[in-house]
Amino acid sequence: MSTRFQIARLGAQGDGVVDADGGHVFIPFALPGEVVTAAREKDRAQLLAVLEASPERIEPVCRHFTECGGCAIQHLEEGAYRAWKRGLVVHALKARGIEAQVADLVACSPLSRRRAAFTARNSDTGLHLGYNQAFSNILVDIEECPVLLPTIVESAGILRHLASIVANTSKPFRFLVTATASGLDVAAADCGKPTEAIRRAATDFVIKSGIARLSIDGEIIVEAVKPTLVFGSATVTPPPGAFVQAVAEAENAMAALVTGHVRKAKRVADLFSGCGTFALRLAANAEVLAVENDGPALAALDRGFRFAGGLKRITVERRDLDRRPLTFKELAAFDAVVFDPPRAGAEDQSRQIARSDVPFVAAVSCNPVTLARDLRILIDGGYQLKSVTPIDQFLWSPHVEAVALLEKPRRRR
Repeated sequence: MSTRFQIARLGAQGDGVVDADGGHVFIPFALPGEVVTAAREKDRAQLLAVLEASPERIEPVCRHFTECGGCAIQHLEEGAYRAWKRGLVVHALKARGIEAQVADLVACSPLSRRRAAFTARNSDTGLHLGYNQAFSNILVDIEECPVLLPTIVESAGILRHLASIVANTSKPFRFLVTATASGLDVAAADCGKPTEAIRRAATDFVIKSGIARLSIDGEIIVEAVKPTLVFGSATVTPPPGAFVQAVAEAENAMAALVTGHVRKAKRVADLFSGCGTFALRLAANAEVLAVENDGPALAALDRGFRFAGGLKRITVERRDLDRRPLTFKELAAFDAVVFDPPRAGAEDQSRQIARSDVPFVAAVSCNPVTLARDLRILIDGGYQLKSVTPIDQFLWSPHVEAVALLEKPRRRR
């Protein structure tokens, strides 16, 4: 049954929001001001027709849009899109009572994402490789993608064939592809235990097709060449499936903000350091303690440092910062702290930083809600929020990165 709706605004997930019956109805692919018909089920509705279109509605750039669950908002004019994305950060801060100057959104170019988390599934009709539909387990085969680097899209046939070789299950499995300086790094997971025949066939195919590395469930099956990423003056080989910033341009923008803010520091603690995205850049000017719970990522950072020239000392420490954050007493040895936690944020670590006298703090986050929570803790601890910069690392999705820079005058001892 279809119902007529007037769209009030865009929600945090990019859905059109209707205020109705004392609550809200969320309609994907509808824009503010539009009159639409949709089939409602509880608080969600499926868009059926746009009766009165918004002047900000544009033609999506991808033929898979609305079917593939990768993008939520290709149909919104660029200026309005940027304002909405910046607004995600503004609203999250206001919800925590934080009034801050939020910079304009740092834009993300199409065809720039170097990392794709595909879903693959073997079936009677062949191997399917792509993304799931939104709110569904239906797999959409991808023939084009205006978000990804062309080198990944152009390799779709090769990747699909490789996935068919390693598939030892009829269930969907994860197929993570990262474009590195030396070739594609492919990490399959949950595809079934590889037999010796699968290992041989996959090894032959990887070498012939020019793929840099293949791993299955963290085990390297073949490494034709070492996949490499460049962080400042250092070259790093990330471990299989390691976290990597999705877009190199966005990473560079974040790194410029962070390193510029802490440029006067002689000792910096880089928390949730990963493979060294910030630590290896920070070490150009300061000694760095890099803290991370992922052992292989930390080992990759350490190797990158040891083979790089001209960097100040980096010390690494494996530590679960969620369970055992650096204490305010430990932080007394540092002039600056940088932290870039997962989406859950760094609540306990922020409480320790708030108690410290570290003069410079740079907080990087892919989740405005947990970032705002952590900033509230720091501000209540005496820090002044100097700037917040949203960065559109996840083009046409409801996700946004942000870098917040804070300062606290050191108390005289």
